[in-house]
Formats: sequence, C-alpha cells, structure tokens
Amino acid sequence: MLLSLLCFAVCRLLRLLTRGSEPDDAAREIEILVLRHQLRVFARGRRMPLRRRDRVLLTAASERLGRDRWRSFPVSAQTLLRWHRELVRRKWTYRRRRRAGRPRIGGEAAALILRLAKENPRWGYRRIQGELRKLGVTVSATAIRSLLRRHGLTPAPRREGPSWKEFLTCQASGILACDFFTVETVWLRTLYVLFFIELSSRRVHLAGVSAHPRAPWVTQQARNLAIEDRLAEVRFLIRDRDAKYAGPFDEVFRAEGVRVIRTPIRSPKANAFAERFVKTVRRECLDHLLIFGQRHLQWVLREYLRHYNEERPHRGLALETPEPGAAARNRGEGAVVRVDRLGGLIHEYHRTAA
Repeated sequence: MLLSLLCFAVCRLLRLLTRGSEPDDAAREIEILVLRHQLRVFARGRRMPLRRRDRVLLTAASERLGRDRWRSFPVSAQTLLRWHRELVRRKWTYRRRRRAGRPRIGGEAAALILRLAKENPRWGYRRIQGELRKLGVTVSATAIRSLLRRHGLTPAPRREGPSWKEFLTCQASGILACDFFTVETVWLRTLYVLFFIELSSRRVHLAGVSAHPRAPWVTQQARNLAIEDRLAEVRFLIRDRDAKYAGPFDEVFRAEGVRVIRTPIRSPKANAFAERFVKTVRRECLDHLLIFGQRHLQWVLREYLRHYNEERPHRGLALETPEPGAAARNRGEGAVVRVDRLGGLIHEYHRTAA
C-alpha cells in the first residue's frame, strides 16, 4: 500500500513538473531525467543494483513516456510492466487473518520427526508417533502426516526400499578394485605402480612398483595381499582387461572366494574409483615432484598413502578419513600444530595434548 501511494505521488509530481509544456518537450524532459538517474545507478558499481525507490521512479516515468521512448530505460518493457503489476498487487493486498486450528509443528519436534522418517523409511505415521511418545514428545499422527507432506516425504510404503545411494553404499562394502598407473622418472624411465582400493572405505593399498610388471610379478602382489589377510571381507574384484593380469592372478582371488569382474573394453569409467585415485595422487603429489628411481617412488607413495588413508578428508565419506580412528585423535583442546610431509608438499594439522 505504501509503495502504491509513493508511485502515485511521483506520477503527480512528474505531471506538475511538465505542466504547460508541449507533449514532445515534456517527454524529452522526463527522458533526460531517466537517463540522468540511470547514470547515478550505474555509478554504484559494476552491476546495476536497482533499489525500490529506483523502481518506483522508473515505473512512474513509464506512464508519462510513450512506448516508443522506453528504449531509454535500463530495463526491458516487460520488467516495467511486471513492476507495475507488483505495485497493483500490493495495493489490493490486505492483512491475512490468523489461520484457525492448531499451530504447525516446529522447532525440535519437527526436526526429530523428519529425522525419524528419513532414517527409517518403513515407519508409518503411527510408528513415528509411538517412538516420539517414548521420547516424551506428544504429537498426533495427522500432524506428523502434514509435516512429512510439506517436506516432500511420501507415506511409508512409498518410502520403503533403499535409494540408489544407499544401495550402492551397501554393495560397495565388499568390492575391491585394482589398477596400474605410470610415473616417468628424471631419466625418462617408466615405472609402473599397482594399487588396490576398497570402494567402501576408500582405503588404498600399495601393491608394488616395478619397471617390468610381468605376469609373475603381478601374481605375487596378489598373493601378498592374500597373505596379509586383506581379502577376508572382499567379495568382488574389479579390474580392466590388461594383459598383465594373467590367469594365475585371477586364481589367487578365486581361491579366497573373490569373484573377478573385468570391465568392458576402453571403459575407464567402469573402474571410476581407481581412476579417481590416480587423478588425486597425480594432482596432489606426483605432479609436483621429480622421481629419481624406483626406491624413491616407493618412499613417496608410502608417505602419501599414509596421509591419504589417515589424515585426508574424503567427500564420499562425509569428510571423514578412510581410517576412522585417526581423526578422533585430533579432537581435543590443545594448540593446533602443523606437520609437514614430503618436504612440506603436504601439510597436516593436529592438536597437542592439553
């Protein structure tokens, strides 16, 4: 209502200022006024921040100018018409009366209801009502239904069953992936790195580094993994169709009850977790170092994997580390100190004991 009165007053003021002038002269004066005001608006910054009073002035000036002169406005004609419709809508808007009935659920009770519904997709309204009663919160089943509908949560039978994210997370708990990547030394000698990554925890195991990764060497790395008892909870192994993975390599995993799954030809996205780790280790470590030999590369990768598994937060793990107990050591009240790895290439931060 106030904006409508203000727009009406500005229109009357423009009409008084142009009284007694010819129509063309009056339109020219208003157009000059609009252009001068536009320069002031542009002087506020790189963008064009139109305030409410600017919109009122432009809307009032549009009523005194013909549409053939609207090209002088910094906005389009549709924008001006929309502003005018908003002013009309505000003019005919009255205060709404308070809604009858019970007030909506809010605060801690609403957050608790949404939490129970999301964490337990098979629970209906009455089951949630019963759990809330055990926690000392009294809410009707109708109020629970209304709250869940407002937040887009359907009834329990439609929410039953895991989502794709939950399904893939459960499936990843027993999947192991492996892959090679190459590193060029200072002397342009190619070294091959074999690694294994657990899809559920993102934990990476360095199998070995070799300049000639023949089939017997690759098979021995698989035996070492089995001897270290790292295949106890693994059900599937994902690998590509590289010729270095010979028949004895697969037999080592089959003997441990692991099913070997080969990715399609020329489909690196089928082994996306391993490919993502290769990108990470290159971007954060190997692209910034000169490797002199095989022993040097092994030392660098062991240092980086210690950081990767114990200290580096992962987005896929809700910013937790693959080793869950490592981050708990840093929760204290002591001072924050920095620990350098790889000569200061990587920084880690810890809290000292209070």
